[in-house]
Amino acid sequence: MTIKEHLRAILNSYSIIFFSDKVFVALIIVAITFLEPFSGLCGLIALITANITADLLGFDKFSIKKGYYGFNSLLLGIGISIGLEANWILILFIILSSIFCFFITIGLETVLSKYSLPYLSLPFLFSFWILSLAIKEVNLIQLANRDVYFINYVFQLGGQDLLDKYLWLRSFEIIESIRTYFSSLGSIIFFPHKVIAGVLIAIGLLYYSRISFTLSLIGYYSVYYFFKLIGLNYPELIFAYVGFNFILTAIAVGGYFMIPSTSTYIWAIILTPITAIFFLATNKVFATWGLIVYSLPFIITVLLFLLVVKARFLKSAKLSEVYVQSNSPEVNLYNYVNNNHRYRNQVYYSIRLPFYGEWVVSQSHDGSLTHKDKWRYAYDFVIIDSSNKTFKNNGIALEDYYCYDKAVLAPADGYVEEIVDGIPDNPIGQVNLEENWGNTIIIRHGDGFYSQISHLKAGSFKVQKGSFVRSGQIIASCGNSGRSPEPHIHFQLQTVPIVGAETIDYPFGFYLSKVNNKLKYNSYNKPAQNEIVCNLEINEFMRNAFNMFPGKKLDFEVDDNEKKKKIKWEIFTDIYNVSYIYCKETNSYAYFANDNKVFYFYDFIGNRKSLLYYFFLAFYKVPLGFYQNLEVYDSIAIHHVYNKLSLFVQDFIAPFYVYLNANYKLFYESVNDEISPTSMILRAEIIKSFLSRETKKYTFNIEITNRGLCSFKIIHKDKLTIAKCLTED
Repeated sequence: MTIKEHLRAILNSYSIIFFSDKVFVALIIVAITFLEPFSGLCGLIALITANITADLLGFDKFSIKKGYYGFNSLLLGIGISIGLEANWILILFIILSSIFCFFITIGLETVLSKYSLPYLSLPFLFSFWILSLAIKEVNLIQLANRDVYFINYVFQLGGQDLLDKYLWLRSFEIIESIRTYFSSLGSIIFFPHKVIAGVLIAIGLLYYSRISFTLSLIGYYSVYYFFKLIGLNYPELIFAYVGFNFILTAIAVGGYFMIPSTSTYIWAIILTPITAIFFLATNKVFATWGLIVYSLPFIITVLLFLLVVKARFLKSAKLSEVYVQSNSPEVNLYNYVNNNHRYRNQVYYSIRLPFYGEWVVSQSHDGSLTHKDKWRYAYDFVIIDSSNKTFKNNGIALEDYYCYDKAVLAPADGYVEEIVDGIPDNPIGQVNLEENWGNTIIIRHGDGFYSQISHLKAGSFKVQKGSFVRSGQIIASCGNSGRSPEPHIHFQLQTVPIVGAETIDYPFGFYLSKVNNKLKYNSYNKPAQNEIVCNLEINEFMRNAFNMFPGKKLDFEVDDNEKKKKIKWEIFTDIYNVSYIYCKETNSYAYFANDNKVFYFYDFIGNRKSLLYYFFLAFYKVPLGFYQNLEVYDSIAIHHVYNKLSLFVQDFIAPFYVYLNANYKLFYESVNDEISPTSMILRAEIIKSFLSRETKKYTFNIEITNRGLCSFKIIHKDKLTIAKCLTED
């Protein structure tokens, strides 16, 4: 690791104590710890020791940089030195114990990661208890009166004037419960002057996360009044030493490991008194050994709750885990609200419609004819003409029907699990009730996930049992076998490879629907009865324009009517297979995905005045086909388009109500030649709204040619900026 990476790892080791990765929070905690210089130094030595040990042993640099391997040792160094005399023997003990603490961290990570559980501050606890007992046997390590030293230190820094201000601040009269709240916050990092530390930490919490700040109050006061209710009146000194358990419990379950919501806030109120009961019990036990429980009640309560949540058979949107940790409850929430529908492709297979061209859903879920009970989640598809007829001539012959003998396609990659063939087509109007499903194919797309296509034409199969098929591959032809009065395709998804098995409710991946001759783009949706649908066919111009491969460079000439300048970007893919566009000039990152059907952005980090940010907005979601007049809609996580000041009040009430919105619209406007197009025009819009009222709008005019992306124009606040792409594909 570089020096810069180690420095970032050090800062994150401080901020992660409060579930943050913000430098501002880290600097506050660093400043507080170094108000006791020796303890601050011991904490720093301890975390550097742990990080260097992790690096030398070849552990994941990402985890080191995030502070995951250093924060427990940091707590150990501060906690063990805060009341002891400074000497080299103590520092030696701390260095050795930090290495031991790291070993415990890896051991716990190995065990708990199997259940997707965090190790929290368990490594610190085990190391601290062991070191506390060991130090009692070493006579050369003595107790120290830090308070006297600290007063001398303040005097040396600023003389009598600063000392008078410090003593006044310590004696400042505030409400007892608020003073104890601040003391509880300060106790997290063992600072002896807890109120001062707590005030600074509260400021950092409020800046970093309004949700975390609110939950810290909820956690503290839930137990404060619980103790009042049961008649316990703990002295402030004792309560302050354990109050952080309740604060951390509320933050952890209310907004860090869980998506903040009304439900998580209720659970925070319920779990903090449970944490208090656990403290009352364990405190008695540990006191007999001369040990303090510290964060044990918080750890046990949170781990048990997370384990219970993960053990649920049915997941609930009201109580959802955080799967991609952003180290910010607000960002976790806004991403979840936005991505809950946007990125369903991350949890679903991409299933395509099993045909070419436009077909009509003649029977959908809970259909009036046969899609009932176990077979309620099935589809029937036919082809109709402009007069809504499924046949030409008089409709007596099978060949009169538009869908008869049309190609049937594999809905996704998979293996042919079963084929039923040899059942003749029925004459029009007649059905075969003995062989209900007719000629059928079942394809296995994954463990416990199969598709069944029925009523196929006898002898039309292009594949055999056991064959591997690709998505969109022709597998058979539409027929009229089985319980089928006229030609159609029956399609269903199921969990077992049995013909006629119970159906499951499952969406199609990407498809277009037509309403009043207007095309609508659908992503992971379920077509309704009588809806005209077709697959999204990929356009080569669009595919080439958004072929963002690692190492590709994008050069733009930007004209904003004031001056022209050149911008250079490069495409990267990290070791976790995450792709992004990087602008070195503005140190900005735009993270994207491309599954060869849709190109879309999902995160941006950096300068919001950069061209890359506007590129992120303009191409937020682009299906890689071209259909004139097609409209594509999407929503944007609000933290990507609103600044911190605009979000300040929203953050407080976000778990209950989001009144700010940001929506994306892409319109496929025109092509210069329908037969042999060489240029395509698209228009994108970003619309910000407050309580559903539009407040701000960005417009982007985009041109794509046979050479790739040609240009995009940014129109915002009556200002026009033109970015011409100089890179030829």
